[in-house]
Amino acid sequence: MYYYRKVTDDLYWVGGSDRRLALFENLFPIPNGVTYNSYLLMDEKTVLFDTVDTSIGRQFLENVEAVLSGRSLDYLVINHMEPDHCSLIDELVLRYPDMKIIGNAKTFPMIGQFYQLDLTGKTVTIKEGDTFSCGKHTLHFIMAPMVHWPEAMMTYDETDKVLFSADAFGTFGAVGGTIFNDEIDFDRDWLDDARRYYTNIVGKYGVQVQNVLKKAASLDIQCICPLHGPVWRNNVEYLLEKYNLWSTYTPEVKGVMIAYASMYGNTENAANVLAVKLAEAGVKHIVMHDISRIHVSQLISDSFKYSHLVLASPTYNGGIYPVMANYLDDMKALNVQGRTVAVLGNGTWAPMSAKQIEAKISEMKNMTLLTENFALKSSLKPEQMEEMDMLVGKIAESITA
Repeated sequence: MYYYRKVTDDLYWVGGSDRRLALFENLFPIPNGVTYNSYLLMDEKTVLFDTVDTSIGRQFLENVEAVLSGRSLDYLVINHMEPDHCSLIDELVLRYPDMKIIGNAKTFPMIGQFYQLDLTGKTVTIKEGDTFSCGKHTLHFIMAPMVHWPEAMMTYDETDKVLFSADAFGTFGAVGGTIFNDEIDFDRDWLDDARRYYTNIVGKYGVQVQNVLKKAASLDIQCICPLHGPVWRNNVEYLLEKYNLWSTYTPEVKGVMIAYASMYGNTENAANVLAVKLAEAGVKHIVMHDISRIHVSQLISDSFKYSHLVLASPTYNGGIYPVMANYLDDMKALNVQGRTVAVLGNGTWAPMSAKQIEAKISEMKNMTLLTENFALKSSLKPEQMEEMDMLVGKIAESITA
């Protein structure tokens, strides 16, 4: 049975949620599921904005058919060709043979890579700044390359002032009947998933996101319709500001994320000692992660969130403990930068991890290191407490400065 919601007088949400999927892109844990959004504009010409993943394909097709209510589908706008948003193109071509597809020059070669479809006479190729009238609504097209694929674009409806933003402004998480931002407590229930989505999916492309935000600044946007997560029909400035912070790698919180790996508890003990001393020094925002137990996507999310990072790791086979090495590789790949970092190493017969972690941090952009080979030998000793206290003082001072 179909379900849909009206976004504006002429625009309908026809998407759905998948609560069974465990890993987004078969990589990122999504305990709260994921939403696949699609939108149908009912004007003199009917226009569908993107499709969905095959996992909710039947529901989506029922939703589209119900809103059309006997009318044909005239146009499909493809803002993004990633399979979780384009998996029903062939089905729509079969069901609506007169439908034309609107995309940019990079869209249609990708369609040919995914499908074997004869689209002769059924394509409309647009470019930056082009407009398209479907009746009383006029659509503008905004290229958004590498946010986060090269063909990505956004569509702006100047009549209702709606931005169809592709994968930008999305979030992990399945919506219920409440699909709008003003129907939910976004900060409490969605912000962490939104940050984790951005930092791991789009985080590498801060410069490209900034370019799109500059384009968006010239538009009167009253509603943002992303391809994942809630629809923003008010307070869009809040979301734009979050994206500005994340895409400029500006911390949201002046505080400390302590990420530690520990084989037998000694490195964990040093991390706990540091955390207690930081709290006693007046640091208010401290989060601790055992990186052997938490997914690296959460570490990346908190690396964007917090101003200061403490990385604590034992030595393993003469190198960095594997989960810490993996986290560091992701930090570099996703362009984490502009953080203040302290490193606590450990080792029994060859404590090498601190030096090697610091070397990796020094390869990243605009990182400030507060330590130089702070290495334990098996466990934290009383004679190292003075050095620990000095480190605490440095961290606390730089947070409150």
